[in-house]
Amino acid sequence: MGRITVRRPVRRIRGSEPPRRVVDTLAAEEPLEIRIAGTPLAVTMRTPGHDVELATGFLVSEGIIRTASDVRAAIHCGGPGTGGGQANTYNVLDLALADHVPPVPASAERNFYTTSSCGVCGKASIEAVHTVSAHDLHADAVTLTPERIAGFPVALRRAQEVFERTGGLHAAGLFDPATGEALVVREDVGRHNAVDKVIGWAAMQDRLPAAGTVLQVSGRASFELVQKAVMAGIPVLTAVSAPSSLAVELADSSGLTLVGFVRGDSMNVYTHAERVEGVTE
Repeated sequence: MGRITVRRPVRRIRGSEPPRRVVDTLAAEEPLEIRIAGTPLAVTMRTPGHDVELATGFLVSEGIIRTASDVRAAIHCGGPGTGGGQANTYNVLDLALADHVPPVPASAERNFYTTSSCGVCGKASIEAVHTVSAHDLHADAVTLTPERIAGFPVALRRAQEVFERTGGLHAAGLFDPATGEALVVREDVGRHNAVDKVIGWAAMQDRLPAAGTVLQVSGRASFELVQKAVMAGIPVLTAVSAPSSLAVELADSSGLTLVGFVRGDSMNVYTHAERVEGVTE
């Protein structure tokens, strides 16, 4: 698609040196309108690329679908308001759900644009945020060591190719706790988009529920990211920064192990510490 990054001229100032005109590489940010059978459902600001994964993961996170087989087709069409009659902008993705999938409830529709930092801004009510997961995380017996957890942020950072060029993207990765291997890593200007792309990948690989895996994120652990992990059946979420109070509450009640401030050999285990070897209640 060629729009993951954008080159722009800037004036660079360094100390007492005269300002210089240079070209900087920026992370692209463009709107993606997600439609279901031609009806707009949501608009999110994202980094173009892996759009089908993003939309699939979004629908899983919203509880609209459970597996990739619930999506019959996905096609990019013309830009908003064009009716498909203008050149394809690749900023509108129309999905057709399988016949067995119930119609999308009106309560799920987003009433305004979401930003790249907010994945639940358009919810009609706070009650709608508490989507019910089909997966019981309490039954997931995965365990891992603190040393393994400490390695996930390092592996995630090494896989951030676009961040290396722009410094402007979040990342999320799904890891195997036994080997430390990254199963998939996705980058995006939006934290929630990066996670949706990971979940969408897992769905399209027929790996949902993602039992026995770890979701590592590059920033903080918000309520929405915990919710997405729970909806995908991911039992462990680790973050380099802090969780919110509501994220901890949801993780605790849902059976998800939540680890924050993973920096070097230091970390805080907020919920379900029984999965972390050597940690006692």
